[in-house]
Amino acid sequence: MAGAGSDGRIVAVTGADGFIGRALAAHLRQAGFDVRAVTRRSNANLAAADIAQLASALRGVDTVFHLAARAHVMRENAADPRAAFHAANVTATERVARAAIEAGARRFVHASTAKVSGETTEPGRPFRIDDTPQPRDDYARSKWRAEQSLQRIAGGSPMSVSVLRLPLVYGPGVRGNFRTLWEAVAQRQWLPFAAIENRRSMIGLPNVVDAFAAAADAPPGTYFVADEENISTPQLVRSIAEAQRVEISLARVPVALLRVVGVVTGRSAAIHRLTSSLEVDAGPFREASGWMPQRTLAQTLAVMARGES
Repeated sequence: MAGAGSDGRIVAVTGADGFIGRALAAHLRQAGFDVRAVTRRSNANLAAADIAQLASALRGVDTVFHLAARAHVMRENAADPRAAFHAANVTATERVARAAIEAGARRFVHASTAKVSGETTEPGRPFRIDDTPQPRDDYARSKWRAEQSLQRIAGGSPMSVSVLRLPLVYGPGVRGNFRTLWEAVAQRQWLPFAAIENRRSMIGLPNVVDAFAAAADAPPGTYFVADEENISTPQLVRSIAEAQRVEISLARVPVALLRVVGVVTGRSAAIHRLTSSLEVDAGPFREASGWMPQRTLAQTLAVMARGES
């Protein structure tokens, strides 16, 4: 799809004002596609949206890229987080899918998360699509239910479905734990990560939007996507420091002690992510689509350091 912009296809992107959605919409427009952007302003609550009205807005659309979601929340303020995740990630996906079918869309490309498969992997044993899902928190469980609902709704219809399960996505405009780490390095904070020996799959923003574009014409299915390189937490910190052109020294603190500190300070989940491994097998998507990551970690970090997009 990335090279087929001259065919005049119309596509829709939900969550087009979000971190990934904004970049995907820009990428598709640059490729020559007519992009219908569904943003928080244009449809504040997809979970309560009228399906007929949604279908009218999607009429003529070839592919729907569904990125609108409630993601992992660092400071939860919802009275009922489980219900909030279900509404934003399950109910909204169901409504958009039904509207897309009614509108005659050919393909539905859904953004999911690697956390559907679980929180950690053993060394040398990445998550594979045929693994039994083991979502551990409300966010991951809602994304797994959304995947199931989407397949059920689309089953028997002319619309085919592709699901991309994403590991951590980084790039210009990133927030959350990655932004916190980025700023800590910039401030030359004391970071006790030298003893961590883990492997994490990640994907840069330019690579992930290219993967979504490729998914529109690849054989339908559920896939992991990731950069070519898996990286440890100490390697990531050093790579960030190199991109920022700052010197940083990592302290060697035992992982067991870091986890105790995480429990005491209420930051157990964040410490767990920093110290554990989570690798995914992106080979099947590359084979099915011909997609390959075009930017390395170092290249995307350099763009971030320069303040570019």
